[in-house]
Amino acid sequence: MVNAIRSLGRASTYLRWIYLLIGAALVLAVLLVGSAVGALTQELRLPGPASVVIFVLLGIAPTLAIGLLPAVREVEGIAVSSLLGVRFEERPLGPARTWAQRRRTAAWLTLHLIAGGLVGVLSTIVFGAGPVLLAAPFRSDGPHELVPKVSYDVSGGWTDLWMPLAVLVALAVLFLISSAVGALLAHLAPRILGPTAAERIELLERRTAMLAERNRLARELHDSVGHALSLVTIQAAAARRVLASDPEFAETALGAIETSARSALADLDHVLGLLRDDRRPGSATAPQATLDDLERLVEATRAGGITVTIERSGELDRLPSAVSREAYRILQEGLTNAIRHAGHPDDQLTVAIEIRLDTAGLRLTVTNPVRGDSGDLGKAGGGRGLAGIRERVAVLRGAVAAGRDEQDWRLTVTLPIAVTTKG
Repeated sequence: MVNAIRSLGRASTYLRWIYLLIGAALVLAVLLVGSAVGALTQELRLPGPASVVIFVLLGIAPTLAIGLLPAVREVEGIAVSSLLGVRFEERPLGPARTWAQRRRTAAWLTLHLIAGGLVGVLSTIVFGAGPVLLAAPFRSDGPHELVPKVSYDVSGGWTDLWMPLAVLVALAVLFLISSAVGALLAHLAPRILGPTAAERIELLERRTAMLAERNRLARELHDSVGHALSLVTIQAAAARRVLASDPEFAETALGAIETSARSALADLDHVLGLLRDDRRPGSATAPQATLDDLERLVEATRAGGITVTIERSGELDRLPSAVSREAYRILQEGLTNAIRHAGHPDDQLTVAIEIRLDTAGLRLTVTNPVRGDSGDLGKAGGGRGLAGIRERVAVLRGAVAAGRDEQDWRLTVTLPIAVTTKG
């Protein structure tokens, strides 16, 4: 285990050294352009200040201006993540979207060039002079020029051991400097290339909005498709039970199955389209059901042999559209729970729905009988239905009560909706 950790540390140092050598290669390109510009100014015999201005404009400024390109931030982010081992909060690091990000990217590119140039020069010296020093003791005696203008009399004895030792020390120093510079760049990268505090807040808000939208779509899918599948199950059971004795009722149940399945497919296609985000600008949005559509939901439920009663009170047409949509989904999930958990499909089931609107707010009640061994409806199926109801009600600052009431299961939702009297 220790050896594996050490190997990982060495590999990390090697990768950081490679990142620094990339900076050295960029510095070499800058120097080549600068040399060409310098030769041009000498040919033109321009005065000193003019030569400096031309050297900066044509040799250095274009290279540094590259850092202002939006894509450079993305490229540097990939290189920093892969070679320096840095993990940014924004994954992957995208192109620069603002001028502040562009300026920070240009500053980072400059820092990369400086650090890479330093390590590149040291690497050139070590790997250039190292082989000469290692081979010198094995050559014939006499003075040899180890490096330009430096001559040494090789004796072939112990006094020449300093040469390979000097190479080892130089390699160790290069390793330490590369590690230190790479670690410094890895420490600075998130602060220079990464998002600022304001950008992190914006990123967090986008992620929160995305998660909230996904959660909403999950509720819609659970409520609409889950209810349709529950209806299909109970209607198919009812059709099978009376297929021989009451063909007319069986045909009605099969028609209701077809309607429920088509509705579920339409809802599923709508939600999947939102998840894929493939809607074109100006395309129509699927209409959301409200309490005005409750009768159609109840009729589809009755087609499966379930008795559903509805009691309404108050001026429900004065409800805000958002509240009416949420109320429909709550009652739909209440019916779904009743169908799923109230008993065996062959049992006669009666569901009572009460909708009351008064000065105290909107009160929704769904009551159905449960068998003694039906268990807790709040836990059956993972409790996603009641959890979705609680999420909807929490947004509207309402209250939810669900549990057994003797032999019945009762779901009660209260929404604090202000209602004013006419006149």
